[in-house]
Amino acid sequence: MFNSKYPLVQAPMAGGVSTSKLAAAVCKAGGVGFLAGGYKTTSALKEEIEELKKQKPGVFGVNLFVPEEERNYDFKKYEQHIKRIAVTLQAEVGVPRYHDDEWQNKLVLLTNHPVPLVSFTFGCPSKDVILALQEKGTFVIVTVTTPKEAKLAAEAGADALCLQGIEAGGHRGSFDNQEEKEEDYGVLELIDLVKKQSSLPLIAAGGIMDKDDVEIVLTAGASAVQVGTAFLCCKESGANPTYKKALLNKTYKETAVTRAFTGRRARGLANAFLISHTDSAPAAYPHVHYMTQPLRKKAAEQGAVDYLSLWAGVGHNKVKSCSAQEIVGSLMT
Repeated sequence: MFNSKYPLVQAPMAGGVSTSKLAAAVCKAGGVGFLAGGYKTTSALKEEIEELKKQKPGVFGVNLFVPEEERNYDFKKYEQHIKRIAVTLQAEVGVPRYHDDEWQNKLVLLTNHPVPLVSFTFGCPSKDVILALQEKGTFVIVTVTTPKEAKLAAEAGADALCLQGIEAGGHRGSFDNQEEKEEDYGVLELIDLVKKQSSLPLIAAGGIMDKDDVEIVLTAGASAVQVGTAFLCCKESGANPTYKKALLNKTYKETAVTRAFTGRRARGLANAFLISHTDSAPAAYPHVHYMTQPLRKKAAEQGAVDYLSLWAGVGHNKVKSCSAQEIVGSLMT
């Protein structure tokens, strides 16, 4: 599907984890490296793409966040909930605000300076957007979490679907971010349901940590796998030291899905902040992200692991400290 040695995609983990070094290392090991466009300025993303291209990686991709519609929210109650943590960390609660993550500018960048692959998270772009990228020779992937989303992405013209099971670490790629309970599917169930309605290539994501996991999802009907958590503690990862230490030391035994850090559902290690604020966090993204950002920054500086967003999938206990090449080898051998 990608003209790479292995059917392995390195998940685009925003927030500094997915570095150009990581993407290049995965590509050179035979997989498909990805850059995370989320939370970056367009100019920073352009520099990162250029830096990666200098390393002649072959097939690689860039991920973008599809912006949601701007809505009005009441944040006073949640601000009161997290103020105590702010005081503890000697930080200020951030100002909630809407931001489209420079959506249009990044689309212009990727049409003027095409890359082999572009994937989308948090929604499905319009047919025109997908077609504009395809006309430049870009292969377009849309992240989906339900059969309904898969149908919409296929109808919009996506070249492939990334099926994100509930086991996956980090943000859920759901198209809608609503208060009411979302549909959750395990990756194997999602593969089974989507392959009945679509002939598009399917990339399985969620809980894939070793070669046995890879074999299971490929046998179930996936064309490739997307792996994120397994790369978090490799030497090329940009995850901060406190984050890596919590994973490697098995500081937390469980993961949970929460809106507490960003206002969007995401799976992470169940630390004190996640447990205390999951029930009170509003479905307001990226507003809550900006509210907690100063707290998370201070927590990282202080090594206060209980207040960090420690995104990780259900297989986090298998994380190892090694090179990206070794991880690719262990998954694909």
